[in-house]
Amino acid sequence: MNFRFLIAPLWPSLPNVTPLALVDIFITAVLIYQFLMIIRGRRAAHVLMGLITLALLYLAALFGGLAMLTTLLEALAPYTAFALIVMFQSEIRRVLARIGRQGFLGWGNRLKRREFIEEILLALDQLSATRTGALIVLERDTGLRTFVESGVLLEAVVSRDLLLSIFHTGNALHDGAVIIQGERIAAAACFVPLSINPQLISTMGSRHRAAIGITEETDCLSLIVSEETGHISIASFGEMKSNLSHDEVAAKIAEHLGGSERPSDPTAMPPREARELEQL
Repeated sequence: MNFRFLIAPLWPSLPNVTPLALVDIFITAVLIYQFLMIIRGRRAAHVLMGLITLALLYLAALFGGLAMLTTLLEALAPYTAFALIVMFQSEIRRVLARIGRQGFLGWGNRLKRREFIEEILLALDQLSATRTGALIVLERDTGLRTFVESGVLLEAVVSRDLLLSIFHTGNALHDGAVIIQGERIAAAACFVPLSINPQLISTMGSRHRAAIGITEETDCLSLIVSEETGHISIASFGEMKSNLSHDEVAAKIAEHLGGSERPSDPTAMPPREARELEQL
């Protein structure tokens, strides 16, 4: 079917698309995308959906001839901009902070991700050496806001010292999970669901069952340090791999985050025995 005849009557009314217009569209799309990524999994997303619903309701009232409803919504419209600024002030700050950290197009993000992963690995190594139990959950596409709100909000930069302080035995926040959203620690001492798999109930402790349980409901990655053996384990999509080496954990985290720095050939990693000799 030739669509040329369908758009021919509309062609004269279409604006000319210049290179400057394409740049304008691209920049606007990037800003909108950054904003949507920030509010994903948060209460602000529900507020935004409510505003979209009201906009659709206004259009329906306008075309349906509902005069009273149209007048009411038109009276509220001038205050919408101020309401958006008040409701989304924290999200707007996060968008600006993300642009400042990553650059306008995300340049420098690879280096930032490496530093982020290294801080987690350093914390895991020390927790493993001291046999301090820990559970760290890395968010991916599925929002974990519900679980974040069950713990103590932190909104802190990920660092080895902070993670070690949180999981230090006797600390009020050491029980529960630390949830990391983006490159920040969103909350600590979070309650996450335990796996109800009957095969795991008798063989695993509550920390490992919780690590698997949250991955059964979301696409997150769980990092676990056993307080009995000091072994580091990783859970994803309801499955767990135990007693992993430093390089295996690094590769799994990078893969989970979509990083290009993960090893292309797993056989190129040094064996676990070699790392144990290095630690001696």
